[in-house]
Amino acid sequence: MKRQNQSMITEFILIGFSNLGDLQILLFFIFLLVYLTTLSANATIMTVIRLDRALHTPMYFFLFVLSCSETCYTLVIVPKMLTNLLSTAPTISLSGCVAQLYFFVGLACTNCFLIAVMGYDRYVAICNPLNYTLIVSRATCTQLVLASSFCGFLISVVVNVLVFSIPFCASNRINHFFCDISPVIKLGCTDTNLKEMVIFFLSILVLLVPLVLIFISYVFIVSTILKISSVEGQRKAFATCASHLTVVIVHYGCASFIYLRPTSLYSSDKDRLVAVTYTVITPLLNPLVYTLRNKEVKTALKRVLGIPVATT
Repeated sequence: MKRQNQSMITEFILIGFSNLGDLQILLFFIFLLVYLTTLSANATIMTVIRLDRALHTPMYFFLFVLSCSETCYTLVIVPKMLTNLLSTAPTISLSGCVAQLYFFVGLACTNCFLIAVMGYDRYVAICNPLNYTLIVSRATCTQLVLASSFCGFLISVVVNVLVFSIPFCASNRINHFFCDISPVIKLGCTDTNLKEMVIFFLSILVLLVPLVLIFISYVFIVSTILKISSVEGQRKAFATCASHLTVVIVHYGCASFIYLRPTSLYSSDKDRLVAVTYTVITPLLNPLVYTLRNKEVKTALKRVLGIPVATT
């Protein structure tokens, strides 16, 4: 009977925001506006970095890749969510759910590793500036990006195998607005404790280990900055790290709240709100933070737009 029920499930129903009734129309326009702004902001960041030679440095190379990855990340989640907000039958096929979870986890893990790599870049730039170009060479940058992507999508393969090897014979109603790990696992009708433990271990590997490495990097960074005799020098050094730290806090904070805890503690309403933050808001936050808080990017944007730049 279990095999028969499992084979009958060819699609899932994404409950998502269906309990909000007419408010779904308002959410559609809000999320659409945020999504279009996100695409525009990330496209602007990538264009400016590509066109302005002053930004052809490792720091902005990693930012370019992160913006590209964040854009793809939103494409996996937001268009389907917008479609379902206007649909009376918000469904996703089994193959679509598998693909969505694969690319979501792969890109999310890649972003985590990229942000850690950006922390390493700041560490070398501030703590070992004389050897910076030798240590963080173009080849090294490319290798770090490829390694981040490879590890991210390798972990995604493992997660997908663990999640979709479970027989779904209880229900096909996913209590979320996309195919996330915990809501899908909860549909299984067998004991999933071992698989959840493996996924939890992978979450520690993806979230906690990079976060600890970033923290250690910033201990050395702050120690080095405090040794700078000039107050202006200290201010500039802290300014180069402020944008990255903001992204670290928001990105790892939201993801840790969801994934560094047992599935049994999953709370649909609260977790949906946090999920909106890291799937819709955070991809918009990254380009805004790096544009509004970064003088080099703002100056480069003016040059690309042909706006006169005051020289000091």
